[in-house]
Amino acid sequence: MNPRWKQRPEGSTWGDFGPDDQLGRLNLLTPERVMRAASEIKTGQTFCLSLPLDLPGGNVLNARRHPPKLEPTQSPDGTPRFNFAMRMENPAYVDVGCDDRVLLTLQYSTQWDGFSHMGQYFDADGDGEPEIRYYNGYRGGTDVIGPAEYRGAQKLGIDTFAEKGLVGRGVMLDLHRHFGRERKIVGYDDFMMALEKNKVTVETGDMLCLYTGFADVIIELDRKPDGPTLARACATLNGRDDRLLQWISDSGIAALIADNYAVEQSPALPGKGERYANSPLHQHCLFKLGVPLGEIWFLTDLNRWLEQNGRTRFFMTAQPLRLPGAVGSPANAVGIV
Repeated sequence: MNPRWKQRPEGSTWGDFGPDDQLGRLNLLTPERVMRAASEIKTGQTFCLSLPLDLPGGNVLNARRHPPKLEPTQSPDGTPRFNFAMRMENPAYVDVGCDDRVLLTLQYSTQWDGFSHMGQYFDADGDGEPEIRYYNGYRGGTDVIGPAEYRGAQKLGIDTFAEKGLVGRGVMLDLHRHFGRERKIVGYDDFMMALEKNKVTVETGDMLCLYTGFADVIIELDRKPDGPTLARACATLNGRDDRLLQWISDSGIAALIADNYAVEQSPALPGKGERYANSPLHQHCLFKLGVPLGEIWFLTDLNRWLEQNGRTRFFMTAQPLRLPGAVGSPANAVGIV
């Protein structure tokens, strides 16, 4: 019996890591598995796995999300603190300083989705009345608070990931090699084919990265993306494929990452029945399993190096911001081989 729910979604991990767990399958990133991941470091070469935070440019990918606005801070009298001569405060000072601030949409560019990013109407109390719930039964309005009297994610905030420390073994699956730059909605059969042909083995606690080439398209559009080009570009997962979702459950992966917009096809293929999820893979991973999703990562250089060196595994650290209450964050990710 859990203090927040009497019934959990079928196939979920709610309660498996404790009644108050907020980390889901990130619990699988144990010290032993971090040490296993460290053994993948052979050369010490590092790869940045994030795009510049002002990419993709504009708000074509998501109308709600805008590029960061960077500006100087100001002195109390309104003077911008940029190339600021300290002698204005004291004639004896020789210092010059710059100080800035940013208005940042946290899921604009390379990002982590926290578990409070996506919830569902679900009858966790067993009383026949669905209510807003998030991973492990945390409640909308009580644990994830807003929009009225907004306080953000008091539980399941992205800061819990930062406190954990997202460090472990990354595994690269190159989907671009098989499907190229045209939009391909990848289901279970295509996914299994790619795993087999790329000789990729995924083990419990791995963080699986999918290279599709989508971030390369973003870079080539040079901060002037257009919707039709992006809508036709590169592979994306079929969140409606139940066999693919079951594979994610069975695989034991701790995180699922891609260089595309949403990991899954968005908008998703039409659902079945009277009620269904708009973003089925998000619901499966964030709401049911506790598997974080990484989106719009930059995997190109690392994928190329791994292919040239006959490898698919690497050491990875990917810290989000330790920002209490936030539901997502830029992913400051680095791969080390």
